[in-house]
Order: sequence, then C-alpha cells, then structure tokens
Amino acid sequence: MQVSINKEQIVGFDHIAFNVSDIEKSVSWYVENLSCDVLYQDSTWAMLGIAGTKIALTLPNQHPPHIAFTISSEASLTGSDVEFRKHRDGSSYVYASDPDGNTIEWLVYTDKPE
Repeated sequence: MQVSINKEQIVGFDHIAFNVSDIEKSVSWYVENLSCDVLYQDSTWAMLGIAGTKIALTLPNQHPPHIAFTISSEASLTGSDVEFRKHRDGSSYVYASDPDGNTIEWLVYTDKPE
C-alpha cells in the first residue's frame, strides 16, 4: 500500500519489530545480552525497551517485520486504500511499504503510552 504524509504530522519513531520463532527464548536473549526491559510479554509478542527505544518481538504469523512511526491522527495519512486497524492496546495502525517492500507501520495512540 502506498501512503503519503506531511512530515509535520509525524510525532516520532515508535519501535522496530523483528519476527522471532520463540517469544520467551528471544525475550530472554535480549534481556541477558542487551539488558532490555520487558515492557509487555505474552505468548504471541513482546515489547522491550532499551536506551529510549522500543523493540517489538513478534511471531511471523502475527505481524511483519517493520519500523513504526507515531502520527498525530488517522487523517494524517493519505492514500487510496488507507484502512486503519486496532491493536489490542487500542492504538490504530496501518501497514504500508516502501518501494523495496520494507514494511512501515503508522500508529495513532488515543492515549500516549508510558
């Protein structure tokens, strides 16, 4: 999906997401080797914090590997087929791709996360 955004509507970088084969094993590795903080973890994904940045660990059948940016509102994105979905935390998101097929997630938080 191709989208456009005015750079003034980008609030900031939110996270990078990697696909992993085992959430628990990967969380342990990131905690032991990079001293990450576990912000959230369940059997399908985890959010880790390190040096003011977040790393999401996801299973391949849940989400694609991607980088994510927070935007000010859903209206910030323009494109012919922009359709936001909801994450379990209530945030809205849409995935788009750059010309090389890399996935970019655009996120809108209704309440700013901690």
